[in-house]
Amino acid sequence: MQVNYQYASPSMCIHNGDQTVLGLSPDLSRAEKVSFVGTLKKPLIFRDAMLMLRQIVISDTRQKKKERTEFFTWLNEEIERQISTHEKYMSAGLKSDLQNKINDLQNYKESLNIKIDGLAKAQNQLKKEIDKYDVWSDYYKLERKFWQFIKARDINLWYVLDPVITVHPDQVSFEAFSLDESTYGCLSVNMDEFQLKQQPQLGTTNIDFSDKLAREMERFRTYTNVELSVNPGGFTIDSGVMPEYVEKKIDLPESWIKGFNQVSGAASLGGVDITLTPVDMYDICSFLRRFKANKSPRYMKWILEPEKPVKIVFEPFGKAMELQSVYHGKKKREEKIWGRRRWLVIEKIIPHVKSFTIRLLGFGMPQFIIGDMGSMKMTIGFSSWSSNDWVKGTAFNILGGFIGNGNYESVYSLLKEHRFLSVDSISEKLNSSSKTINKAGVGMLLRRGEGYFDPVLDVVRFRQLCNVPIDKSLYETTNMEIKVQEHMQEGMSNFTLKVNNEMELIAANVYKDGNAELVIDQDGQISKVKCKCSEFNRGSGNISEPCSHILALYATTSKFMQLEFRPDREYKINDILEMLL
Repeated sequence: MQVNYQYASPSMCIHNGDQTVLGLSPDLSRAEKVSFVGTLKKPLIFRDAMLMLRQIVISDTRQKKKERTEFFTWLNEEIERQISTHEKYMSAGLKSDLQNKINDLQNYKESLNIKIDGLAKAQNQLKKEIDKYDVWSDYYKLERKFWQFIKARDINLWYVLDPVITVHPDQVSFEAFSLDESTYGCLSVNMDEFQLKQQPQLGTTNIDFSDKLAREMERFRTYTNVELSVNPGGFTIDSGVMPEYVEKKIDLPESWIKGFNQVSGAASLGGVDITLTPVDMYDICSFLRRFKANKSPRYMKWILEPEKPVKIVFEPFGKAMELQSVYHGKKKREEKIWGRRRWLVIEKIIPHVKSFTIRLLGFGMPQFIIGDMGSMKMTIGFSSWSSNDWVKGTAFNILGGFIGNGNYESVYSLLKEHRFLSVDSISEKLNSSSKTINKAGVGMLLRRGEGYFDPVLDVVRFRQLCNVPIDKSLYETTNMEIKVQEHMQEGMSNFTLKVNNEMELIAANVYKDGNAELVIDQDGQISKVKCKCSEFNRGSGNISEPCSHILALYATTSKFMQLEFRPDREYKINDILEMLL
């Protein structure tokens, strides 16, 4: 997707004694001209949180492929340069002298019949002298220089993915998505953190956040008064020189846009919440920093027992760590997490965080971490694996109940007016539509990049990800959604609910082309799924790759999960309707 960003000037830090203006240039091509000026009360916390957000932006855990074609093109040019240098400084007389020395050595060998090993040593020594003038002698040194060049070039690619800043009535949020599309970060700063100097202009914009600006932010100190300024007019040092206009033409990957929008669907799902102390998080990061696995399996297994300290087993080391935090869930469980080294990005803010909330969504599902820094909150979302795993059809949206278009236009107008609302509040204000239609409208808003789900307050916030409408192919109803809707329209004559001895809710239904069953534990988490269809059995066989039957069954079951079911009977749809009435 081709997008163009226009900035009146580069973003910059302007220092004047102990006064600093952190000037962020917004995208001028946006319809909403965002502006904001306020002095930070805790600039050091803001500094470290923003630098952490930048680490998320530039992080890339994908296995790098060497660009051999470009390398050999560059190498050929370097060889030609070396040859020209070689011919320039190595005279014909020097070449002749070297050849004469070789001939003399050969004659000396024949005449004196010296030992072969001594002669070989002398020849090797002479060859080393000759190789000093060989254009291929620096091959590996040149290759290392090339890969250093590639590394430097790739780091600069983060400019393409400028962070998104949104000024809400109650907070200012900064969102970012990693290069490898596996990590999401959102820093939300309450308005109470600022001493406002003017009335904010609400809206969303990209900000020009360069590497140079990040280095300037590292200079913030406790005695520095920092003013955050988002100014459409740009910034310039008082030198009488007009600010430099910046324009960026960017081809955003479709998977990047889809993944960014899918995060909201996953964030809206319920899961198991664990509260960790900063010491616990430090211990986890310290272990990951000291031990690096060279073989599989590479995961950390969380062992959760009700009212007991949380335990983590790090594989392949087999080392167990007991945390200070206690798990308060109702059911014993074990959760495995891959791509764990990405957690090291959290290290930067550990000294400022009062507590961390870890939300585990189940095997093969993403994890969310919320760091509470008082007036600031940092939300980090990790996909289940080290590479991009957010884009799995529309599974997250369907699991969240966001199916179809719904009343998208009404939801869009309502959120644009109020800027943030809970899903229940949206249904209350749009009481002319059913809750299902309203939720579908919310889902379409999220998929179009015109809003995001805030797991800190459990609200939907209005935010336009791009300065132009995204392509319809990125948000239109998928085949998976159509199948789920068709299954749900088949009726509920075969739908049953029952509770087992472990007080888990077991839901089952028979569809035309598949028999699905899922188990939901006391914490509301899906613990087991199965289906007889070929679509499910071709995959991993768990909730990370659900089929349309399982998604349809979950969407149906979620409507009745607030009811109290007895473990000594099986409930059919008529029994459930009687309970509702």
